[in-house]
This record gives sequence, structure tokens and C-alpha cells, in this order.
Amino acid sequence: MQDTRLSRILNGSIGQLGGWLRNPWRRISLVGLGLLFGNFLATAVSTVSGQRAESDVIASIVVVGVTEAVSWYVYRRSQRPDFQRPGFKSSDRGQLPFVPAPFVPELLNALKIGLTYGLFMEAFKLGS
Repeated sequence: MQDTRLSRILNGSIGQLGGWLRNPWRRISLVGLGLLFGNFLATAVSTVSGQRAESDVIASIVVVGVTEAVSWYVYRRSQRPDFQRPGFKSSDRGQLPFVPAPFVPELLNALKIGLTYGLFMEAFKLGS
């Protein structure tokens, strides 16, 4: 790719965002907002699909499909740490660099958890 002014601006912005997300308190606050937005999304989906009785099945299929797609995206890689690989000595554990988890899968997983929790809460409200 050519080194244009636009590509330099985009790369610089992505680098600044990555540096901003390295702060653990910012990551935790954004993941918490993802949980809350998932809960809000569950309330919105259940009230909108409950208004029209004919779209309940379609809405449930879409919600299950989205949660399964997010689970596949987040958990598709092997979750084994480096020190469990063959040929890695237990004395080398202290030499592993700290690598934070990627932010997008973490945020999507929080959104999925909030959506699932919100749908359970809506079901409890309707059952009482």
C-alpha cells in the first residue's frame, strides 16, 4: 500500500486508540458499558418483537444466531497459554511478556453476556 496522507492519519489514529486502550481502567469501563448496552439491547429486542406477535420466532433466531457467531469469533482460537505447549519449560514462565487480550472480542463477549442476561431478566419479569 502506498504511504499516503490518509493512510498515515489512519495508522496514527489506530495507534493512539491502541495506546488509549492499554489503560486497564478504560478497558474495564468500556467492557462495563458493553454489558449495560447488551442489557438495553435485550430490553429493546424483547419489547419490539413482543409488540408484533408474528416476529417472535424470527427475532429469537436472529438473537441465537448473533450470540453463536460472537461465541465462535471469541472462542475459535485455542485458549492454551504458551507455557502448556510441548517443549516449554516451567522455569521459563517468568519470561513471558504480558500481552493484553484483544479488545474487540472482549467487548463483543461482554455485549453477548449482557444480551443473554437481559433476556433472562425479561423472561423473569414476564413470568411473574
